[in-house]
Amino acid sequence: MESRSLPVPDGLDGARVDAALAKMLGFSRTFAADVAEAGGVVMDGRTLAKSDKLRGGAWLDVSWAPKEEPRIVPLAVPDLGIVYDDDEIVVVDKPSGVASHPSLGWEGPTVLGALAAAGYRIATTGAAERQGVVHRLDVGTSGLMVVAKSERAYTALKRAFKEREVDKVYHTVVQGHPDPLAGTIDAPIGRHPNHSWKFAVIPDGKDSITHYETLEAFRGASLLEIHLETGRTHQIRVHMAAHRHPCVGDPLYGADPTLSARLGLTRQWLHAHELSFSHPATGEWMTLVSPYPADLAHALEVLRGD
Repeated sequence: MESRSLPVPDGLDGARVDAALAKMLGFSRTFAADVAEAGGVVMDGRTLAKSDKLRGGAWLDVSWAPKEEPRIVPLAVPDLGIVYDDDEIVVVDKPSGVASHPSLGWEGPTVLGALAAAGYRIATTGAAERQGVVHRLDVGTSGLMVVAKSERAYTALKRAFKEREVDKVYHTVVQGHPDPLAGTIDAPIGRHPNHSWKFAVIPDGKDSITHYETLEAFRGASLLEIHLETGRTHQIRVHMAAHRHPCVGDPLYGADPTLSARLGLTRQWLHAHELSFSHPATGEWMTLVSPYPADLAHALEVLRGD
């Protein structure tokens, strides 16, 4: 076990335990919440929960087990598609059920593990478990993801994503019919105040902008095209749920389980359909497209038959 004893700075008076620990000790917000839930945060002799508030000037004792660093484990993923490959980048078509990179608590396949198993050499820039990763897809989201193979590509693509010079187009099926049928959701996203594994629209969240357009309307559901300006974790899922049209098949954000079962879905209907960016070496504008995988295509067939 490791431990620290320190006073709570006056500037963190009233701050949540998990948010304050992240600032004071450099923990991730998730790890800070885990430490609190394990009973590792004590203020003036009282054990605190992750959502409790700190008091400026109080004495804080924090104890935690050192975090085991995730590592890339080569593991073949037969249905991982290679859409484009050269000396600088590789663009994959990620199936559902595959994480972008290793993380604590995830023991399933990853994009980086699949590429390692296939003999790909990836850029070494970035955290050890995220080398070459310039953007991510949720485990349950399928579609296109670009990974840097060279250091030049990593630097150029990270900058392009940060400067919003990459066009990311998703298709999703949501419950109901958005009104208006096309529009923009501009609402800040941050960690859910009561659930460390969820995100939500909150006043002090990060700037998040989602553009949507209805492509096809069904009885009780709609197929939307989504253009992202920002790339927050769970952004589409959170914004559509906040708009009262959760992604079909997404129980974490309020989807109807009866509809999901009728469509044969075991994950959210969300697909990274198109990805466009300037090639990091040549500057050529590239546009890559991924067709719907079988489970999403089947769900559409059922909806069209209603």
